[in-house]
Amino acid sequence: MGNKLLLKDCLFLMNENAKVGIIGRNGTGKTTLFRLITGEDTDFLGQIEQRKGVRILLSKQEHFDVEHLTPLEYVMSSLPRFEELKGIMDAYESGADTSEEALHAYSDAEHEFSRRSYYGIDERILSGLEQYGIDVDRSMSPLKHLSGGQKRFMELVRLSFSEADLILLDEPTNHMDYVGKAHFIKWLKNTKDAVCVISHDRDVLEVVDDMIELKDQQLHKFKGNYAAYLKQNGLQTITNVMSYEESLKRLDKLHVQWMEARRRKLMAKSDSGRNNAKTQELRFEREYTELKESMNKPSFWIDKETLAETNEKLTKGYHKYKTKNIRVGTKGLDEHEHTLMTVTDMSLGYGEHRLFSSISFSLDHGDRIQVKGRNGAGKTTLIRSILANYYDHPTPVTTFHGSMKFSKQLRIGVYEQEVDPKYLTWELGVAVSELYYERGQTLTDQGLKQVLSSYLFDPIGDAKLRIDQLSGGQRARFQLIRMLCAQPNLLILDEPTNHLDLPSIEELEKALTNYQGAILYISHDSYFVRGLGGETIVI
Repeated sequence: MGNKLLLKDCLFLMNENAKVGIIGRNGTGKTTLFRLITGEDTDFLGQIEQRKGVRILLSKQEHFDVEHLTPLEYVMSSLPRFEELKGIMDAYESGADTSEEALHAYSDAEHEFSRRSYYGIDERILSGLEQYGIDVDRSMSPLKHLSGGQKRFMELVRLSFSEADLILLDEPTNHMDYVGKAHFIKWLKNTKDAVCVISHDRDVLEVVDDMIELKDQQLHKFKGNYAAYLKQNGLQTITNVMSYEESLKRLDKLHVQWMEARRRKLMAKSDSGRNNAKTQELRFEREYTELKESMNKPSFWIDKETLAETNEKLTKGYHKYKTKNIRVGTKGLDEHEHTLMTVTDMSLGYGEHRLFSSISFSLDHGDRIQVKGRNGAGKTTLIRSILANYYDHPTPVTTFHGSMKFSKQLRIGVYEQEVDPKYLTWELGVAVSELYYERGQTLTDQGLKQVLSSYLFDPIGDAKLRIDQLSGGQRARFQLIRMLCAQPNLLILDEPTNHLDLPSIEELEKALTNYQGAILYISHDSYFVRGLGGETIVI
């Protein structure tokens, strides 16, 4: 319902203990599906049936309304009946009511409190938070002081203690470090709860039991994990392409027959000949119209590995009709190789707090270096320092020791997770034009439309959207435009696959593989790291 139809004629069943991965292009309705299940969104036709007493919890993306709570208090707030049972027990133990009725209520509450293993629950929650790098001090302080990644860890701890029958997770590993992500995947493998997870993190999708893809306003179910999905999707897509081509051929044939019947009607010498031709004309016109109205071009996408193993003759139609992906431009590199940047014996931190010591590396054309470390170890601090030194901007980062040297030919393009606040209230078209203008380039109206189209934006409708109205995936594509518009020879990437759908991630990986300049990157996506390769600096 509403202005845009996201799903139609869909059937979705969720069984006990199932682990289901939800995928789909950005904007296809994945988060809306979750909001329908939880009852937050009521703008639909149809029925949603749940077992009586079923407990469903959805991971929170924002925590503005609970920032005054400590992480421990926040997690405990989701324990079923905890506050109610503890209140009954505390009231009786305080001596406020010693009646026989109060004694029975106390006995029942104490029994359930024990059955739910609530004695010592605070210590177990603190231990769970500590496993994700949230120490006791942070767990006992207002959660507004936590980073975005730490809030995601806290959310997972909340859900794991919540005794939910069905847990709904929306991109849970975004902003997680590699240790936290490993803990999450271990939990997902071992939990007895039913879990439905929206994710384009291929490491996560490898441990689900089934996958559901939202595509063409339908839910398409695939048995097995991500690897199984790729094989099934490749075969199914080729079959659908062939069927689509056959329908196009049938449509063309009907149109020829329709026009030929009309010609015969006009040329007929007798009434009977004219009537016969008119009958055929109407029949072919009806069949043509019905077929055309029933034909909606499906979304076609096959991963590059499956495509490489598929017969070239079968994939010819796929290349003709495949779903449009982002087109990432990486032109304008220098002709000759040289060292772009050198970092020597670097030690950084904030104030008097040193985050790390003695980091050294250099980047030449074609080099790839991954910066790896826990959240808070200093990965982003290193990037901030590089950019502050390169642009000669002030920075809160303290340099305890070391130096940085930059080539005069160096041009840096940066992919950041957060959009610069100055752009948030701007329309997309204005913001993109400003990005190019800031780098000494002028975009014509036609040039702007081409840029927006290359990154899967509607050049007309989306151009008027404010940046703060864009989805996570759309913001990610805006950040890609920002990174590449100056034709850089060094790319600095901070978790570039967050919020991108699978086809867009693969297109980005393809572009970066062909990119001749240097790349310095932070990523906890093992598929992305294996594809990009290079050396690793561990902080």
